[in-house]
Amino acid sequence: MALSPDRLSRFARHIVLPELGGAGQVALAHAHVVLIGCGGIGSPALQYLAGAGIGQLTLIDSDTVEGSNLQRQTIFTATDIGKPKAELAAEWIRHFDPALKTRAIIGRVGGENVAQFLEGATVVLDGCDNFATRLIVSDSCVSMGIPLTSAAISRFQGQVANFAGYMPDQPCYRCFVGDAFDTDDCDTCAADGVLGAMAGMMGSFAAMQTIRVILEGHAALGDPQWGKLHVFDGMKPGLRTLSIAKDPACRACSSR
Repeated sequence: MALSPDRLSRFARHIVLPELGGAGQVALAHAHVVLIGCGGIGSPALQYLAGAGIGQLTLIDSDTVEGSNLQRQTIFTATDIGKPKAELAAEWIRHFDPALKTRAIIGRVGGENVAQFLEGATVVLDGCDNFATRLIVSDSCVSMGIPLTSAAISRFQGQVANFAGYMPDQPCYRCFVGDAFDTDDCDTCAADGVLGAMAGMMGSFAAMQTIRVILEGHAALGDPQWGKLHVFDGMKPGLRTLSIAKDPACRACSSR
């Protein structure tokens, strides 16, 4: 696939990077990212994924915009209150870059539909705020052989990690959190609060890590950093990286 003159011009600042180059940009154009959640993480992430020229984006979210979202979910405006986030996010991308293929799914990921939603993905970026959904997505990524970028925020802290639990020597998200969260109960931004700028930082970071996965084998930037959990503390501020071990008893990935 050769990039047209207008695409070469649009992504010129990418292409001149030796760590990315033309081959990397073509890989991004061929990629299909499935984004779970178009809120605090998803809103900034999808902006930079679209800006990077990801060829196909599937956006999944069951929620509608509320006034309290506007403090951190910056693709939405006050006139969007009450409208579906997934549809609005897809419309934002269509206005931003009509050359990208975009699909909006208004619904919640569950055991009955997850395989259909994730089919054909190059990588899944999960930015939802529900542990049960995160584990369903992670388990499905393991069984379908799809890389997973997982990102989360709360208060002044955020974390991002890439997982490839379908590989024999790599952990999955369930190895990290265990089985205790296979329910809908979890902390929420409504209860705990979150600094809006933290959502922007971690959403952008998640987009960066997703791009690393896509570029593996295509560019020097393509180091997925599997199983490395990057934890950012916005109060200090500071970043630390932890290595997650594969759990030999994990019911999602231990048998692979």
